[in-house]
Amino acid sequence: MLNSLRLKFNLAFLSLFGLGLAVAGWVSQGLLVHSARSETVQDAQILMETAAAARSYTTEQMVPILQPLLTDRFLPQSVPSFSATENLQRLRVRFPDFSYKEAALNPTNPRDRASDWEADVVQKLRDDPRQTEYIGERETATGTALYIARPIRIKDDACLTCHSTPAAAPKTMLALYGPSNGFGWQLNDVIGAQIVSVPMAVPLERAHLLFRTFMLSLVAIFAAVFVAFNLMFHWIVTRRLARLTRAANDVSLGKNSEASFETEGRDEISQLAQAFGRMRISLASAMSMLGA
Repeated sequence: MLNSLRLKFNLAFLSLFGLGLAVAGWVSQGLLVHSARSETVQDAQILMETAAAARSYTTEQMVPILQPLLTDRFLPQSVPSFSATENLQRLRVRFPDFSYKEAALNPTNPRDRASDWEADVVQKLRDDPRQTEYIGERETATGTALYIARPIRIKDDACLTCHSTPAAAPKTMLALYGPSNGFGWQLNDVIGAQIVSVPMAVPLERAHLLFRTFMLSLVAIFAAVFVAFNLMFHWIVTRRLARLTRAANDVSLGKNSEASFETEGRDEISQLAQAFGRMRISLASAMSMLGA
């Protein structure tokens, strides 16, 4: 009976722990994955702002210096998008999984032509003119990558000087890139997207490591609590109930003199033992009266 009682308590304890472990695992994994994604988004935004800074620097500092040279030769370094792309390409020497591209549907420079998935992103931005940023994920050869895309919108009439028609474009630019690409742009059109791609493998692996550590810690704590609980249960409940059971069996067999009930303490088991002690005395008195 006592083993059965301990078994029932252990089963209840294990069931509650299993439920708690499942809930804790579900919540913690969700939080850790969300944290990893937020960290990746932050990295991508920093990369995007770095590209924006390179564009601004080129427009404000380099273009005025290079402008006199453009009449004789077209310099791609005077184009903000070219400058940003070149700067971010140097980052890939140390971080090859990071990428930045100004993907266009009809670019002047063929290297900026949007791939299939990039064209889909550009189209999403074209379909919703109010959208200023699009965040998504895609699978690559090295794992899941998160990307941020911002629309490239023609906001300045000066851009149309080079990209409206081949006839209006500088001859030096036509000599470098030809008359077939990068024309037909219109004011306020979304012609492409700045796309930053950042791998999620490292933050996700870190999140999974933290999750495993957390879950193993919970299991270790539970194991310690489980052992402590069983020791306490044995010392406080099982051992005392076993003594009480033996004493009650002695009384039932008429061995009143051998029966010893615990009388110290104020908990429920002590009160039960005291009640059994009083019952033993009453039973002994009743038997004496019958014998008389």
